[in-house]
Amino acid sequence: MKSFYCGIAIFCLSILSFSQKKVSFQAADGLEITADLYELNETNPYVLLFHQNGSSRGEFHEIAGRLTKFGYNCLAVDLRSGEEESYVQNETARKAKELAVSNDLIDCIKDIEAAIGYAYEKSGKNVVLFGSSFSASLSLVIGKDHPHVEAVIAFSPGEFFPSDFKVNELLADYTKPIFAAGMKREEPYLVDMLALVPDDKKTIFVPETDQGGYGAKALWESNSSSFEYWLGLMVFFKNIAPSEQ
Repeated sequence: MKSFYCGIAIFCLSILSFSQKKVSFQAADGLEITADLYELNETNPYVLLFHQNGSSRGEFHEIAGRLTKFGYNCLAVDLRSGEEESYVQNETARKAKELAVSNDLIDCIKDIEAAIGYAYEKSGKNVVLFGSSFSASLSLVIGKDHPHVEAVIAFSPGEFFPSDFKVNELLADYTKPIFAAGMKREEPYLVDMLALVPDDKKTIFVPETDQGGYGAKALWESNSSSFEYWLGLMVFFKNIAPSEQ
């Protein structure tokens, strides 16, 4: 136990060297996707970061650097549905509006799939999807059968889509590790949403000290229970091994 808490202290205090730069790639329909790349080493596996509704890649500015301490490169993606977060404008959404490209929440599937292809091509290793709110739900659905997805992290997933796209039903018989987190009051909803996922494939996490935060912002230092969420994530990453394929 002592060594475990020492590991937590090292995680909280250590500083890793990584480069950060803005990159772009194309979705299947030709829309240019903007993202921030946090790169430790070009051959490291990737965590792909997707924001909540009305937001941008800026949602992960505070989070991505800490995630690299788990040994992953990070790619924070501007999805085609969104606006601004932390003074970072959503460039993909702006382009989608300018070009009159469909940008409903469900259309962001194209952007997530493009990000998977981009990261896999760079490293040759399977990725971890990290979604926030609606993108958490899409990440769960896409991750189930995508051959290049290793695991899924879903903060505050929900049923945000048309009635013929029921996330709960699409998650039946999941075979990959899932970390689903939310506010304390979201716990019954998370349990219901993941009811068809085998118990040995899912971790449902809510904080004990207070209500917590919604979406990926639960990991921001401004959330008083952020340490609990980071601890839960640390345990999850410790239990998944990056794929070499």
